[in-house]
Amino acid sequence: MRIVDLSTPHQNGGSEPYPPVIEYMDHRDGARRLGQLAGIPPEDFPGGIALATEKITASAHSGTHVDAPWHYGPEVAGKKARTIDEIPLDWCYGPGVRLDFRNMEAGSSISGDDVRRALDLIDHKLSPGEIVLIQTGADAYWMTEQYLPAQSGLSLEATAYILDQGVRCIGIDGWGLDRPVAKMAEAHRRGEPNALWPAHFHGRKQEYIQIEKLANLDAVPETGFVVAAFPVKILGASAGWCRAVALIDEQGDDNE
Repeated sequence: MRIVDLSTPHQNGGSEPYPPVIEYMDHRDGARRLGQLAGIPPEDFPGGIALATEKITASAHSGTHVDAPWHYGPEVAGKKARTIDEIPLDWCYGPGVRLDFRNMEAGSSISGDDVRRALDLIDHKLSPGEIVLIQTGADAYWMTEQYLPAQSGLSLEATAYILDQGVRCIGIDGWGLDRPVAKMAEAHRRGEPNALWPAHFHGRKQEYIQIEKLANLDAVPETGFVVAAFPVKILGASAGWCRAVALIDEQGDDNE
């Protein structure tokens, strides 16, 4: 089994509107900190060093993470939306399907027809329990100013089509599942309906989760792999950080 890391890191100055702030405390800091806790001098530790640690101040939506239905609104189809600690974990693990939209213009809207064409190109029909990964190529621009505007995003129609096939988890290699903010704002000012965060807000009608800020989707096949993206369990939260990975069974190759 080959494991492919599909996650972007949590890091200072990350390519997102609200990046985390990470304070690193090295081993000598650890000796002072633990020495104070234990009431012993720092030099009593072997070599005068102890345990390194970090303090992180961050949004639950920083880095690669899973959005819960609660993020989209307080209710889904008239029922209370589930928070990240309430989502079914089997939604976070399942057969992966990679849809390649790297040929689309940055900032464009992915239509339902675009999704159907992408599925036809790989001769695949979506099934319940599959995890659909939207590849836009935006991850190549991580830690640059081009990252946020680089991606395309799902339209309301495309989101609904995918969910209508029984899918309950959609991932993307950009900042969010929708188009870049500037493009959505332009469309809204032109009077286009459902221009603002259509994929997210559709989650008020159909319950599903998103994996955002994925990476390395070019390292996985179009089908024939498994996605695992279990979020950190934060009570009552709208999202949770995750280490998203793809599991690729290479046993067939080994036996050739």
